[in-house]
Amino acid sequence: MDTEKLAPAGRNRGPRIASIMVNAADAARLSAFWSELLDMPVAAEHEGYIWLRPAEPGLPQLAFQQVSTPTEGRRRLHLDLHDADPSALRRKAETLGATFVEAHDIGDFHWDVMQDPEGNEFCIAQE
Repeated sequence: MDTEKLAPAGRNRGPRIASIMVNAADAARLSAFWSELLDMPVAAEHEGYIWLRPAEPGLPQLAFQQVSTPTEGRRRLHLDLHDADPSALRRKAETLGATFVEAHDIGDFHWDVMQDPEGNEFCIAQE
């Protein structure tokens, strides 16, 4: 690995993985299991979404998304990417072969669901 290209500690050079999202038929039960197992309390909840507090500030959150059938047509796990300019990140992803799936909003928080070139889903949102 070329370590000269790594960002100095504490410095973000671009998009970051904000959440590892798990599709769950019972998000409350599954988040309670992982919360207890990892000793990570719930940080936020909103209409079928539950985020655990990250182990350390700046690390990705483990999060749970309520779905009716977790394995039918959707991935069980996906990455949430946050960036200061999500539109530019989406354009870059599309240039690299990603495709747009759908857009979502919770209040004033917006994100786009994307698929990488092999169909793995990920989301892009504002930092």
